[in-house]
Amino acid sequence: MIIDVHGHYTTAPAALGAWRDLQIAGLKDPSKAPKAADLKISDDDIRETIESNQLKLMKERGSDLTIFSPRASFMAHHIGDFNTSSTWAAICNELCYRVSQLFPDHFIPAAMLPQSPGVDPKTCIPELERCVKEYGNVGINLNPDPSGGHWTSPPLSDRQWYPIYEKMVEYDIPAMIHVSTSCNPAFHTTGSHYLNADTTAFMQCLTSDLFKDFPTLRFLIPHGGGAVPYHWGRFRGLAQELKKPLLDEHLLNNIYFDTCVYHQPGIDLLNTVIPVKNVLFASEMIGAVRGIDPTTGHYYDDTKRYIESSKILSDADRFQIYEGNARRVFPRLDAALKAKGL
Repeated sequence: MIIDVHGHYTTAPAALGAWRDLQIAGLKDPSKAPKAADLKISDDDIRETIESNQLKLMKERGSDLTIFSPRASFMAHHIGDFNTSSTWAAICNELCYRVSQLFPDHFIPAAMLPQSPGVDPKTCIPELERCVKEYGNVGINLNPDPSGGHWTSPPLSDRQWYPIYEKMVEYDIPAMIHVSTSCNPAFHTTGSHYLNADTTAFMQCLTSDLFKDFPTLRFLIPHGGGAVPYHWGRFRGLAQELKKPLLDEHLLNNIYFDTCVYHQPGIDLLNTVIPVKNVLFASEMIGAVRGIDPTTGHYYDDTKRYIESSKILSDADRFQIYEGNARRVFPRLDAALKAKGL
C-alpha cells in the first residue's frame, strides 16, 4: 500500500471560496456575513471535484490512500478573529470528513485548527476533539505562525502550545507543521514562507528540550524539511554548540519529514541525510507546484517516480517510506486500516 501523508482539498467546490469571500466581507459589513448553514455543497459536488482531480491522479500515479486536510493556503488564520477561524475551520474539516466518507478506501481526514493571532491555542481543543472523536481524524495541521508571515507567536517550544501537545499525546496523533498564506510581501507563500517555516520549526525544536517534556510527541515537517537536510551539518554543529545531544537522539525520535521534494537530486539528498525511518511518502498533489518538468516530461509533484528511481533505497526502505512509517507515525491510521483487514 502507498500512503500519501500530505494531501489538501485544493479542488474544493467553488461554493466554498464564495462563502469565504462573504465571510471576509462580513468583517467590515456584518450585514454581508453568511451563516454556516448558507453554504450548500452536495455529495455530487464533492464527488466531481475529487474524481476528476485527486482520485484520478492517485490512480494514474499509483498511490492508494491520502491523509486529507483542508487547503493550507485557505486556512488564513490571520483573517478576522477566533470566531472567524472557528467557523471556517469547522466548515473545512467537515468537508474533508465528507470526502473520506464518500471515498473511504482512498481518503482519511486530518484537521486544521481554528488558530488566531494572539489567541491562546487551547481554544482550538474543542475542534481538535470533535474531529478526532466524531470524524475519525488521524492527525492535525498546526500553524506555528497564525499571523501569516509576521511571526508574532512564541516558538513551538513555548508552554502556550502545551495544551495542544497534551491532547496530541492523549489521542496519539501527530501534527504536520504547516503555515498558511503569507500576508507579508517579503515572503512568497509557497516559495519561501512554507519552506522558511519548515526550517524554523525544526530549529525551534533543536534549541529546546520540548521532547523531554513530551517524549511521544510527533511532528511531521513537510516539503522535505525545508533547508534541514541540505544544512544538516549546520544543525548538527549548532546542537553541539548548544550542548544538546546528537540530533538522532535529540530530535529524530519525534520529528519526521515528507517527500514533497520535486526533483530527483532533492529526494536523493533527503534519503542520504535523513534516516529512512524518518521519511514518509507524500506528494501534496495538485498543490504548490502543478506543472510538468521540461527535463523529464513528468509532473514535478509525481513524487513516487523519484522514490522508484532512487539508487539509494532498497525495497525494504521503499516499503517503510510508502507505508510502514506512516502506520507508525499515525497510529490511528494504522488502527483504521487494521479494522478493514489491511
